[in-house]
Amino acid sequence: MAAKALDVEHVAVHLLSTDGLSFRVAAGVGLLAGQRIDACMANRPDMLAGWVAAKGQPCFAIASRREPVFADAQVYGDAGLTSSLAVPLFDCGRAIGVLAVWARGDRHFGIEEVRFLETLSSLLAASLQRVRTDEALSHSQGLKSVGQLTGGIAHDFNNLLTVISGNLQVLEDFPAITGDPEMRQMVGAASRAAKRGATLTGKLLAFSRRQVLRPVRVDVGALLCQLAEVLGRTLDQRIRITLEVEPGCPPCTVDPGQLESALLNIAINARDAMPEGGTLSFRARVVGDVPPEAGAERLAVGHPGNVAIAIGDTGAGMTDAVKQRAFEPFFTTKEIGRGTGLGLSTVFGFMDQSHGAVMLDSTLGVGTTITLFLPQHAEAEVESGDVATQTSVPRGLRVLLVEDDAEVRAVTQSFLAAADCEATACASGEQAIALLALLAARDGRALFDLLLTDVGLGAGMRGTELAREVRRLSPSMPVLLVSGFSDELLEAPVAWPLLHKPYTRAELAEAIAQALH
Repeated sequence: MAAKALDVEHVAVHLLSTDGLSFRVAAGVGLLAGQRIDACMANRPDMLAGWVAAKGQPCFAIASRREPVFADAQVYGDAGLTSSLAVPLFDCGRAIGVLAVWARGDRHFGIEEVRFLETLSSLLAASLQRVRTDEALSHSQGLKSVGQLTGGIAHDFNNLLTVISGNLQVLEDFPAITGDPEMRQMVGAASRAAKRGATLTGKLLAFSRRQVLRPVRVDVGALLCQLAEVLGRTLDQRIRITLEVEPGCPPCTVDPGQLESALLNIAINARDAMPEGGTLSFRARVVGDVPPEAGAERLAVGHPGNVAIAIGDTGAGMTDAVKQRAFEPFFTTKEIGRGTGLGLSTVFGFMDQSHGAVMLDSTLGVGTTITLFLPQHAEAEVESGDVATQTSVPRGLRVLLVEDDAEVRAVTQSFLAAADCEATACASGEQAIALLALLAARDGRALFDLLLTDVGLGAGMRGTELAREVRRLSPSMPVLLVSGFSDELLEAPVAWPLLHKPYTRAELAEAIAQALH
């Protein structure tokens, strides 16, 4: 359209790379000898495209062979193209490229021609934005579908791990095991494998955004300082660590343990990308507008601003193909045995669940920067209450246990028996309600000191519904929820403690003490 309407011999669309260091020829008419689509050139202010992108305004120039206006004018002059007109391509007020035309002779472009080219560039930018939005939406929907699948698998797998690890803990106390060093070693190895399996399912739940988060006020500067200190002692000494926290950087609202885990995942990837050493940088600052490619629509509403945490490296960088799949679960470029491919996928899921966003910027041979955008902490938010420090369980505690999985139910009963608790087990919420009604009719008072219920109870009443009904019948009865799958926990009151599957006897005792407290 530009070539025909303006009667010019050469038109090219130059798109800026994500790091702003280079241009890519995205389309063109009458390209010069040696030029090709997808060819890259440096973003320099002494070249036509670089000047227009930097200034954000149109440029008209007539170049002579003796005094070229721009450094690249000589190349076009050799082809007889001496008159140029270029306009910037804008996306949300940010220059993302340049639309440039070259013509033969001393061609003077008028204001109408400039306006036409600006209109064309606006249409082109809108088309590019729509394509990127469609691609991002398709990618996000694909990740969401995979997340739903992996979340369901993780839930079932956590039940299996509860049975495996629970029975292993019971076996550890058997005289035949305690008196045989070889058997103790075998049981220990199996227990460690079960723990690794629990860690893996935890990552799957993080990616599927079905882990339970406890967001609180987090001092970003202090957390980064502590993490940088730990990494400085553990990473290769050839990796230099830098930390820059903007003065007055406010705290954010996030789960501190999960944030530290996400940052550590990114730092480990950065380390692996710099086998010969390099620089690992951490930077925290307040941002206003979040780039659309970061998924800004997921950011929480009602917060005073956003805190950006950028983790950069000077490593190998990523190709465009790798960047497209970087957040997919189980995708990895590392050799077998060096990674599960769940590092960045868990970061993606955690940020989405935290009402934040994540942006990946990587250039092959230059390095990678991953930026996390988190909601700034609102001072009016209520902080989490004190967690009970008591870990002992009263002897003879009467527990109503509700669990639909028979083997998990048996393991939990054995744990409760070892803690000298009197456990009455039910396989469904409906069965538990019927039992409570029957006992209340006989005795006229509450016969249990604690309700211990799984959240997902098959096709019947959910654990949260059961807990509400029990609290209606007996308002003072403590409640402890158990789940290996936390998507359904969003409707549960924050005051009710939650125990994650798989759990140890000590973790069960601590959770019961917290519920009683």
